[in-house]
Amino acid sequence: MLALLAGCSKVPITGRSQLNLLSEGEMMSMSFTQYQNFLKEHPPLPSSDQRVVLVKGIGNRLAAAATTFLKEHDAADRVANFEWDFNVVDDPMVNAWCMPGGKVVVYTGLLPVAQDEASLALVMGHEIAHAIARHGNERMSQALAVQGAGLTLQAFTAENPSLASDLFLQAYGVGGQLGMLAYGRKQESEADKMGLVFMAMGGYDPRVAPAFWERMAAQGGAKPPEFLSTHPSDERRIADLKAYMPEAMKYYKPR
Repeated sequence: MLALLAGCSKVPITGRSQLNLLSEGEMMSMSFTQYQNFLKEHPPLPSSDQRVVLVKGIGNRLAAAATTFLKEHDAADRVANFEWDFNVVDDPMVNAWCMPGGKVVVYTGLLPVAQDEASLALVMGHEIAHAIARHGNERMSQALAVQGAGLTLQAFTAENPSLASDLFLQAYGVGGQLGMLAYGRKQESEADKMGLVFMAMGGYDPRVAPAFWERMAAQGGAKPPEFLSTHPSDERRIADLKAYMPEAMKYYKPR
């Protein structure tokens, strides 16, 4: 019972109760290892590249906005040990992700679809929201329960490091590794709302959201891009975004 109580918390903005059975310390440790491994296999573009300058600029604004929001709502613990880092990899996949601890990667394939700075901020805010909301922890908790691994991620990693790594990468959509750990609709809706607030506080107009998701939906034709496999874009989603827009606009501070 104590373990269950310790794992209960409420997601900022939505107030949904969630049960995360894995410690954030374990998730952070695994995140830093997996992040470094990814960057070794996929060398990021140099800091002088204008695409990197753009992503880092947006990322720093969003990180500051999210931190401010969380402090104002007594949820600063969500980012207490974050060490924000923003990178761009040269890959045609339409994708972006954020691991625990604020480790963010944007793929160059996303940039032409984003088209503008505000739309890129929308996607990055959405991914940062997933990490802050600890959605990956929820998915990993469920996956380890299915594997019969109990509540200790460290023990499971020691027993089966390859599977543990695969489950972690799936949980965060790294490299398009999707499957059983794809985010659910409730988690996607939460990330949408939180992301809109973070981008608005960062000075980016959240009203770009419906048009961006319409572009994303049009990208795949018969086969949607990997990004949409975990980020479903449909009429309901766009309608939900429009319905939440008045609330998001309360936070909008044009730069």
